Amino acid sequence: MESAAIAYLGAGLGAGIAIIGGGIGIGLLANGAMNGIARQPQSAATIQTAMVIAAALIEGATLLALVVCTLIVLIK
Repeated sequence: MESAAIAYLGAGLGAGIAIIGGGIGIGLLANGAMNGIARQPQSAATIQTAMVIAAALIEGATLLALVVCTLIVLIK
């Protein structure tokens, strides 16, 4: 295989794995938050705030991975 083809393949696989990982992470986060809210409804606001902050961090890491994969394609 040519080096450009390998770079495109790696970038595509990296982007796919990053998206899948981000989706799984946010799903687990939401699962934990919903369980916590169900157990202690009086602390729902605190749990929800922490969940939104953590989801934003997960999305940021996923976006950074996608940017790196895009740069691999554009630089190669």
